Amino acid sequence: MRTVGVEEELLLVDPDSGDPKALAAAVLARAAQDDPGQQVFEKELFGQMLEFATHPQSDMAQLGDEIVRCRKEAARHAGEIGCGVAALATSPLPVSPSLSVNGRYQWLAERYGIPTWDQLVCGCHVHVSVESDEEGVAVLDRLRPWLPVLRAMSANSPFWQGRETDYASYRSRVWNRWPSAGPTEPFGTPERYHRRVTDMVDTGVVLDEGMVYFDARLSARYPTVEVRVADVCLCAETAVLLATLVRALVDTAAAEWRAGRPAPDTGVSLLRLADWQAARFGLEEDLLDPVTLRPRPAARVLESLLEHTGDALKANGDADRAARGMEELLRRGNGAREQRELLERTGSLRDVVTECVRRTQG
Repeated sequence: MRTVGVEEELLLVDPDSGDPKALAAAVLARAAQDDPGQQVFEKELFGQMLEFATHPQSDMAQLGDEIVRCRKEAARHAGEIGCGVAALATSPLPVSPSLSVNGRYQWLAERYGIPTWDQLVCGCHVHVSVESDEEGVAVLDRLRPWLPVLRAMSANSPFWQGRETDYASYRSRVWNRWPSAGPTEPFGTPERYHRRVTDMVDTGVVLDEGMVYFDARLSARYPTVEVRVADVCLCAETAVLLATLVRALVDTAAAEWRAGRPAPDTGVSLLRLADWQAARFGLEEDLLDPVTLRPRPAARVLESLLEHTGDALKANGDADRAARGMEELLRRGNGAREQRELLERTGSLRDVVTECVRRTQG
């Protein structure tokens, strides 16, 4: 059974006012004081962000427990310095990001200008183990049409700088300002994949392999496929559902490859449209069906995802969990819907943030 790891980026905020706070260095110092050898929490591009990574897990219940534990630990460390953490993919309130002290981050700011300063956005990355680069590239080629569906499920960024954006995932629109971000064409072989990455770095437009921000890529550090499209999810249960389905998609793609089934040849231009549709509407209106690339009700597309991955979900013992999680997601809605419902009820973006601080810990 493949192992799965999750990386989440959290927003650091004042627990009373909801304003983002550039206190990542202090939170990390507090975490290191409690556990000098800790490697769970890391700084990110801006001081208002904190990242954690789980261990690889094969059991989804254990993965869920670890995500909740990491969120609670982050909240505890932040609380000790008068700060809170929120699983929000963008700040609903106005913010002036504070660049973390780091030579790499300074290079980004000098190289890209304003798009760098707009990148106070929090994502969720799912790593799934693969046996080889050959299997990994075969998986990447077959995952492509399903990534916008994962975007819609995780969408959790309807507000930006104090305003309604009319997008469910505005984070994705901000993120795609990086020149190396977005969907890819099929690669076919590991050699073509690595040649493309090398060519991109050799242009000098991106700093290194770590800046190749494909929606899904081979990890440069681990023997995994890394799916990067998701907003950080407000509810930990949604993050677990996402990880469960990503593993099932990887299993399904690998099985298709071994059976000799060709990867879909969907063009990047159509994938961009599917991704835009998912980011704009989330689960509230039609998505583009991954097979036909024509509009279809979001609930039906999610049913198709469960059907497409059904054999893998059963083999992994995840079928019931995934079905329950999908039903709950459709009932409750993604984070974007939850944030909008909170604003409608309270009339205050500050109240939205402070309530999301509470919900982040479950």
